[in-house]
Amino acid sequence: MRVRDRLGLSRRRQEQASHAMQLVLVGIFFVGVYELDAGVAVNAGVGLLVTYLPAILERDYQIPMDAGLTLWITSAVFLHALGVVGLPGGGASFYQSVWWWDHLTHALSASIVAAVGYTTARAIDEHSDAVHLPGRFMFVFVLLFVLAFGVLWEVLEFAIGLGAAALGVGSVLTQYGLGDTMLDLLFDTIGGILVAVWGTAHLSDVVGALTERLGEGRPE
Repeated sequence: MRVRDRLGLSRRRQEQASHAMQLVLVGIFFVGVYELDAGVAVNAGVGLLVTYLPAILERDYQIPMDAGLTLWITSAVFLHALGVVGLPGGGASFYQSVWWWDHLTHALSASIVAAVGYTTARAIDEHSDAVHLPGRFMFVFVLLFVLAFGVLWEVLEFAIGLGAAALGVGSVLTQYGLGDTMLDLLFDTIGGILVAVWGTAHLSDVVGALTERLGEGRPE
């Protein structure tokens, strides 16, 4: 079953939702530029670029990106960028004023990271006769992949925060302490579990296409 079937939305509606979020990201980017807020501008700008990755993968590499997968990716970067800026006139960002916002965005972003890890590993497994990854190992691999990326992200947040403090400028990413880091990793794990359990159902087309791409480079 595809992602759009699970959501109960037509392909057209999902595409419209993705395009609407892209337009909002453009608006958030210009808000950041107008207010000279590097954090808002950078997060919105990078997020906007990420939303075009599915189209690039499908056009240049023939990787089928279901409308639901595109909406999934777009939603993750959109909610992160929206969380940085918050509502106009609200004062505090959603990350600061909504206690569960950070948990939601971490779980959603981690699920995308897990999907990348799962798809790559499964494609290699199907492509190479020398590689065999049992289901249980794949489950553990996805979780470890997500946690490793999560730790790397937390270190990056910490390093960027230190650099911003040393330069006397606003930080693009914010870290709220050890407790927040542990919660981030917990919700990263939840996102990874979701993909490890349901990845086969929603990523089979992508895995198949990537396997074919790997096969094209195999010597006869």
